[in-house]
Amino acid sequence: MADNTMSKAATMEIPINSNGDTGTLTEDDSLEQDLQQVMVSGPNLNETSIVSGGYGGPAGGIIPTSSIKGSINHNTNSTEEVSRGVAVEKLDSVKKWGINTYKCTKQMFSEKFGRGSRTVDLELEAQIDVLRDTKSKYENILRLATALITHFQSMVQTQQALGDTFTDLSQKSPELQDEFGYNAETQKLLCKNGEALLGAINFFVSSVNTLVNKTMEDTLLTIRQYENARLEFDAYRSDLEELSLGPRDAAAMVRIEMAQQDYQVHREKYERLRSDVSIKLKFLEENKVKVMHKQLLLFHNAISAYFAGNQQQLEQTLIQFNVKLKPPGSDKPSWLEEQ
Repeated sequence: MADNTMSKAATMEIPINSNGDTGTLTEDDSLEQDLQQVMVSGPNLNETSIVSGGYGGPAGGIIPTSSIKGSINHNTNSTEEVSRGVAVEKLDSVKKWGINTYKCTKQMFSEKFGRGSRTVDLELEAQIDVLRDTKSKYENILRLATALITHFQSMVQTQQALGDTFTDLSQKSPELQDEFGYNAETQKLLCKNGEALLGAINFFVSSVNTLVNKTMEDTLLTIRQYENARLEFDAYRSDLEELSLGPRDAAAMVRIEMAQQDYQVHREKYERLRSDVSIKLKFLEENKVKVMHKQLLLFHNAISAYFAGNQQQLEQTLIQFNVKLKPPGSDKPSWLEEQ
């Protein structure tokens, strides 16, 4: 009796064609027909999708297709919102840049044609002018000292070649061996002292170059930022003054309040950079005096000792200022570099 009950549960009467005929279909036949339907026509996406558990699996494994579509649409909307936010932010940044550029250009032309006023710190402006003039003169010192190195190095190389020639002739001319020998020793001594002087001048040029093209240039960079901040400050100050002279309706008061906020921001930036410039100019002056005192003393002592023929004083000068001489031939490229 139990076997008959199980057999009935495993079979069922269902229509098997369009004419309404019925037949007996087992559970295996039903599963096979479902699989054939999926393979031929695909799953019915308008109803449910089976993602786990299979036929007869747990209910938690069946997710409605509408939920999947909703999740995809939510992710797409989130991506679009992020992209839209980035685009709006860039557009706002470009808009602010355009307004700032317009105001600064207008202020610059107003100052140039005498129709606008500018904020001037007379003491600071005078210090900036002195710095620019000093930098220009120090750059001229660098050009002249570099030219001196080039010419003097050529002379030292000529002395070295001349000394080698005298040495060769002293060995090949017995009757003038002493005379050629004296001159060879003199040229070699001059060449040695010349290399020492070149080392001192190179040290001088390197130190002045650092002062001019690094220390002074860093201060001038801050000065350029200060000058740009001054122009922006005056541009927004003029804009606020123009709005204050206009009507006082509700819309105008909103614009005045916004202009007041912009004016305050640029005023703080201008005052901060003005303070930075003042501090850097002070420290630059102290550093310049310290560096140039040492380098000018080195230059004077080395030149004087060389042309006085005082080799011992020249060597002491190099030791005093910690000048390291390059070994002969160190500037020549290696064999691999020549290849």
